[in-house]
Amino acid sequence: MKFVIQRVTSAQVEVEGKLEGKIDLGYLVLIGVCNSDTEEIADKLVHKLVNLRIFQDDQGKTNLNIDAVDGKMLLISQFTLYADCKHGNRPSFTNAGNPEMAEALYDYIVEKCKAILGEERVETGVFGGDMKVSLLNDGPFTIVLDSEEL
Repeated sequence: MKFVIQRVTSAQVEVEGKLEGKIDLGYLVLIGVCNSDTEEIADKLVHKLVNLRIFQDDQGKTNLNIDAVDGKMLLISQFTLYADCKHGNRPSFTNAGNPEMAEALYDYIVEKCKAILGEERVETGVFGGDMKVSLLNDGPFTIVLDSEEL
């Protein structure tokens, strides 16, 4: 499982011209699932995600987590995080989780984040949708969490 976490001052996602999710200060999180992922792996990454201290405190140090700044999350499924570009110029996506399993784990992650932060602080895209994502990255500050490395 991979999370690409971008600290943002704003982010939004549209599907077919309709606004699906919008946040101000917080995280835009791109979520990739592979076939070997489980709820236990999701739990570890969600725990790390909500406890990351990457917001600035009064002294300008990255010392505060998302809860301390009353931040929000925009969670977007993105199977392309498992693109394999080793052979040729056309990526292979065979390492990405099968859609049914990946959607179930994505939904599980969304519900876990809502349980921790509150329903009103978590927005989403549409699993499998043709999404248009825009953001204003703050910093820029981007972190990749990979379950293979934790």
